[in-house]
Amino acid sequence: MDYTLAIDGTPETVPGGTGMLLLHPSTGETDRIDTDFLKTDTDNFLVVSTRTTAREVRQKLEYYDVDEERAEILDTLSIERGYSRRSSETVHYVAAPDDVDGIVEHIDGFLDEHDGKLRISFDSVTELAYYAGDDHALEAVERILELLDKHDAVGLFHLSEEPHDEAVVDEFRALFDGIIDLDEDGSVDADF
Repeated sequence: MDYTLAIDGTPETVPGGTGMLLLHPSTGETDRIDTDFLKTDTDNFLVVSTRTTAREVRQKLEYYDVDEERAEILDTLSIERGYSRRSSETVHYVAAPDDVDGIVEHIDGFLDEHDGKLRISFDSVTELAYYAGDDHALEAVERILELLDKHDAVGLFHLSEEPHDEAVVDEFRALFDGIIDLDEDGSVDADF
């Protein structure tokens, strides 16, 4: 199954099982790319949010006119910030921001429960590494990429280059089928 990509500078389509790394200098322009990725050619999608709360993810989806009927959100941050957490059919939480197993299990459950074209946005791997460490973040990404392949889904993983050593960024790069390099000026350079 092929998925249409509506991101400037990327291939028109990618096959199911494709994992893409969004490398960026800051978070400013990432919302536009993330929402373009989520709202195109999708039956259901899951936003794994390690950087913002579920409420902020909802605001982003609404602002960029993404169909929230197809959305599910996994909020890993609210518990860390001490915010109230009300699970619903579309908003879920894990025990802590470094709960790698909880995150991977939720993604597996989401992919199991839904049919059709499925997308995962992981925003952001950098924040997961901050809480869980680089090795656990790398392991989590590997496990999630295997799930995407198994379920014929696609995923976009955010990684800010600035906080990581170059060697760690290279390790992440090596895991992905496609790299989307976002510059400060908003231009995109893609390598697939």
